[in-house]
Amino acid sequence: MTSNTPHKPSRSDRLKPAELIGLSGVMAVFVGLIILLSTREMMLSLIAFGIAFIVVLVVIAMFALNIKPDAAEKSDIEEQNHGNK
Repeated sequence: MTSNTPHKPSRSDRLKPAELIGLSGVMAVFVGLIILLSTREMMLSLIAFGIAFIVVLVVIAMFALNIKPDAAEKSDIEEQNHGNK
């Protein structure tokens, strides 16, 4: 890849945020349903859903920040930092 061509993310790279939000949503729905089926209180279930969604999203973000970039990602970061001057 030359320094003049912009990096085009793959379809997998573009869909990654949607996958992570979807995973967080599925886990939150599971928690919300468990609370709803055990207590039969809709408001408590919605509160648990919201809390679970946010907590799972933050935990996934922390795991994503902990991943070390590979060689291709490092070269892309260097290109973005120094390539457009």
